[in-house]
Amino acid sequence: MENDLFKSSAQRDLERRAPLADRLRPQTLDEIVGQTHLLGHTKPLRSLIEKDKLSSVILWGPPGTGKTSIARLIAKSTSKAFVQLSAINATVKDVRQEISNAENRLGEYGKGTILFLDEVHRFNKAQQDTLLQAIESGLIIFVGATTENPYFEINAPLLSRGSLFRLEPLTDEDLTELIARGLKFENMTAELKAIEYLVNRSEGDGRQSLTSLEVAIALTKTRDGQNGDHITLEDVEAAIGTQALKYGREEHYDTISAFIKSIRGSDPDAGLYWLARMLDAGEDPRFIARRLLVLASEDIGMADSNALIIAEATARAIEYVGLPEAQLNLAHAVIYLSIAPKSNKVIEALMSAKKDAGTALGEIPKHLRDSHYSGAKGIGHGEGYKYPHDYPGTQVEQTYRPDRFKDHRYYVHEEEK
Repeated sequence: MENDLFKSSAQRDLERRAPLADRLRPQTLDEIVGQTHLLGHTKPLRSLIEKDKLSSVILWGPPGTGKTSIARLIAKSTSKAFVQLSAINATVKDVRQEISNAENRLGEYGKGTILFLDEVHRFNKAQQDTLLQAIESGLIIFVGATTENPYFEINAPLLSRGSLFRLEPLTDEDLTELIARGLKFENMTAELKAIEYLVNRSEGDGRQSLTSLEVAIALTKTRDGQNGDHITLEDVEAAIGTQALKYGREEHYDTISAFIKSIRGSDPDAGLYWLARMLDAGEDPRFIARRLLVLASEDIGMADSNALIIAEATARAIEYVGLPEAQLNLAHAVIYLSIAPKSNKVIEALMSAKKDAGTALGEIPKHLRDSHYSGAKGIGHGEGYKYPHDYPGTQVEQTYRPDRFKDHRYYVHEEEK
C-alpha cells in the first residue's frame, strides 16, 4: 500500500516537473492545433483513428507539429494493444521482442497490436527490415514518426506497406493559439509584441514556441518575484537567444531548389536571401558555385554568355579566396545571374539533339570522316569535304550530319521565335 502511495506521489511530482509542452498535450483530436488537412472532420487520418481502422502509417513532418501527440491519441482510441518505442534507444532485439509479444497477444487473447516507432529514420536499413514480415502478415500495425524525408531515409519496402501522412509546420495563427493556451494554463499574460516575437521565431514548431514561453515565464517571475505574471518583449528575447538553423538533408535539397528557382525567376533579393540561408547553415560554397555554373547555361545561355564567365570566375574565387570573403563573390554572381536576360535555348537544343542521337544512329557522311591515316582516302574518307576557310565569310553549304537528321533543327535563335 505504501509502495503504491509512493508511486502515485512520484507520478504527480513528475507531472508537475514536466515541460509545458508535455503538460499541454492534447487529450482529444479536437485539441490538436493545426493539421486540419489530416484531422479536420471527415478528413482521412481522423476517420481512420476514430473508427479504429488504422493500417500501417508513417507520420512525416518537422519537429513540433504533432506526430507524437497523434500517436498518443491513437493509443487512447484503439482497442488494440499500443506499444511505443523510440529508435533513438531501441535495438533490433527490442523490436523482435515486441513482435513476439504481439504474436502471443494475438494467439492468447485475439488482440491486435499497434507498434509506434518514434524517430524511425534513426533505424538503418537492416534494422527497418526486421519489421517487414510482421507488417506484411498483419501481425502488427506499424506507426512510424520521422522528421526526415522518408523517401531518403526509409526503406522502399517499408514505405510501400503503409500510408504516408505529411504534417505541415504550424501556421502563425496555430502558434498564436498554442501560446494563448500556454499563457492561460500558467495564469500569465503577455504583450502583443512578445507573442508576435515568439510566433516569428518558432518557425512552425509548436514545441519550440511552448519551450520558449516556459523560459520567458521563468524569467518574468525572476524579474518581478513570484507574483510576476506579465511577459514583456524583453523577457521573450532573452528566453529565445540564438536559434539553431534547421538544415538537414531535405532542407539542403529544398533550399538549393528555392535558390535556383528564384534566380531563374529574376528575383535577386530572393536569390540573396536563400544564399544567406545556405551560408549561415554551413552549406559548402563549392556546391553553390557548381549549381550557378549549371544555371548560367541552362537558364541564361545565349541570352548573355557572360553569365557563364561570371559563374566560372566565382567558382575560381571560392578556391583562391575562400570564406568568408568569397561570400561577396557569390553575392555578385547571384545578383548578375538574377538580373541577366533568360533563355533556355541551350538546354532545349541539347535535349533535342540527344533525342536524335540516342534513338537511331546514322552513318557519318564520308566527307566528314578522318582522312589523315594511310589508306583512308582509298576508301573515300574525306572525299568531297569543303574547307570553310577557302570560302568567303568561311561559310559553305554542305551536310554535317547523317542524312536522316540533316533537316532537324535543334538550336533556334531568339529572334526566330
